[in-house]
Amino acid sequence: MIRLKELTKVYKDFDLNISMEIQPGTVAGLIGKNGAGKSTTIKAILGLIRPTSGQIEVLGKNPLEFSSKDRSSIGACLAESGFNRMLNVNDVTAILKKMYPEFNEDTFRAQCKEQGLPFDKPIGDFSTGMKAKLRVLTALCHDAKLLILDEPTAGLDVMARNDILDMLRNYMAEDEERSMLISSHISTDLEGLCDEIYMIGEGRLILHEDTDILMGKYGIIKLSDEDYSKMDKSYIVSTKKQPYGYDCLTNEKQFYMENYPTTAIENSNLDSVIMLMLGGSSKALKEEQK
Repeated sequence: MIRLKELTKVYKDFDLNISMEIQPGTVAGLIGKNGAGKSTTIKAILGLIRPTSGQIEVLGKNPLEFSSKDRSSIGACLAESGFNRMLNVNDVTAILKKMYPEFNEDTFRAQCKEQGLPFDKPIGDFSTGMKAKLRVLTALCHDAKLLILDEPTAGLDVMARNDILDMLRNYMAEDEERSMLISSHISTDLEGLCDEIYMIGEGRLILHEDTDILMGKYGIIKLSDEDYSKMDKSYIVSTKKQPYGYDCLTNEKQFYMENYPTTAIENSNLDSVIMLMLGGSSKALKEEQK
């Protein structure tokens, strides 16, 4: 569905260099700090910016060469996008009918009604959650093979977030060949939705892992300074200095549980992986292991 090979985009104060591949039927999460390169990656995939170098294939083509039919195979939801605040859902329906040959008006209207979106009220008077739901529904309404969503649940309460995640799960379940790339700062959204995670830091890919492996094989080891100095660091991915010693992220939790049975080892979650991968020190650790 998506293939990036050494994709680069160079700006005055930032450069992106990333490779990734998302297979049919896969939900991939894209995470990283603000300014890490997530939105730049998504814009390059959608053909909204021209890369400096490298290769991009989306649905087997360079997105800069997409026809209108090719574009209709992609459902996109960008954080900064939206319809004119003076329009209403009836107006949006008419626009979507003109834009997408595969637009399903009955399904779109039914889902808008189910999500509590009024048809005659100006979008400018919608709540934040209602606007977010409308953006997502416009991406789902035309039988897209590939969904690309940039922070679709940002700023929403728990109920609105769950509603959107349920819409996405249901859409993906309808066709096992559909794929999705979603970025989010809310790690729990990605844990329950994504098959794999791509983590970007300062324009570079620093982690790519199956979500099940992140949740199952990764762990957080709590060590004093003395214990850290004696620890076998073969399977330590990143470390962070703490007042009591070190927090260490491992990708082989079972190894340390078996060989260091008295050591405190916690199960990982996406938040802890993010904190240690993006806020810890993997470079210094590699130098130490040499």
